[in-house]
Amino acid sequence: MMKRFLKIGLAVGMLSSTLLAQESIKIGFVGTLSGANAAWGTSNVRSMETSADIYNKNGGVEIAGKKYKVEIVPFDDAFDPKIAVAGMEKMAQEGIKYVVGPNDDAQAIAVKPIAERNKIVYFPYAFDKSLYVKPANYAVFGMIASYQWEPSVYKWLKDNKDVKSVAFIAANAADPLNQRDNGIKIAQDLGLKVVEAKATYKADTRDFFSVITPIIKKKPDLLVLSGVSPATAPLIIKTARQLGFKGYMAAGTALDASILKEGAGDAANGFICQGGADASIQSEKMEKWVEHYTNKYGEYNDESNTKVFALEYILAVLKSNPKAINDADEFLKTVDSGWSAPNLFFKDENAKLKFVGKTTFGQNRQLGVPLTPKIYKDGKFETLFVGQAD
Repeated sequence: MMKRFLKIGLAVGMLSSTLLAQESIKIGFVGTLSGANAAWGTSNVRSMETSADIYNKNGGVEIAGKKYKVEIVPFDDAFDPKIAVAGMEKMAQEGIKYVVGPNDDAQAIAVKPIAERNKIVYFPYAFDKSLYVKPANYAVFGMIASYQWEPSVYKWLKDNKDVKSVAFIAANAADPLNQRDNGIKIAQDLGLKVVEAKATYKADTRDFFSVITPIIKKKPDLLVLSGVSPATAPLIIKTARQLGFKGYMAAGTALDASILKEGAGDAANGFICQGGADASIQSEKMEKWVEHYTNKYGEYNDESNTKVFALEYILAVLKSNPKAINDADEFLKTVDSGWSAPNLFFKDENAKLKFVGKTTFGQNRQLGVPLTPKIYKDGKFETLFVGQAD
């Protein structure tokens, strides 16, 4: 009997040693995990950790016949470019070749020299085109941009809801102002009348009555909240409704239904924003992913429908080209080869993971995620239509 216990103990010890000895693929995150915009980065990290959990519970991700543990290394940039730089420097020092984030233009631009110097492929959720247009090479856009999303949404509202006029409001910061200017041009090109193009507010504003009142007096059919943060959107929405605005509101960023429900309630009905892997197109694999996420964190953030993809793309490319595990140039070589792989998150058996962006950026530096505008209604989002960028 003693010999039997010794054999079992030895076997368990050997298994533990094997697990401890398993090599890891480290994927970094540099983005916003604190402050008013924390929901953006939190949905990133939770999505990454959910996927890593699922891989690791099955022994890791298999690449060239070998299984690697997936390890997520997060860094909070507190929505500050200087801190973001420190975060990307940390990733470089640790030899990490793939980083998800940052969540905003200023931070993504700030880390660009470090990423390019150290050959780190990073996946910003930032809209500035200079990040993805040559000679820039190492940034891959992680979502759909407002300037890709707005033309189809504005046209849908014009054709289906008789929207004829639009007003814009933006925080007085580079990214929201850039989104506003792009949105104005898109609206004008579609023949919409822009009744307000200059309204701005400070990022820390909490009382919006003085800003919104003059806009409502101009009676727009659509109010666009350019680049609005998760914490600010409910405040503007609620104020506009209290001032009698009955039209549609929209933002080209992804937001969470629970945040809108808590902060604005029924006032948010009719609010449109970007979505992701919507329930209507989700496969059983994606449904189980959402279930795992919910069990892990006690809640689900709708914005993670746009954040589920980055880690999966990284690992899928590494599976296709094992040389890319420690070589970002090999990764980009695969990206530029016209690579694709099955997209197991979608019901459609023909759905593919692929890189897009040629039309917008002149090169494939964007994840081929779905363009799924959603409209808020009674605490939940409903999908308007499903499209894609190219």
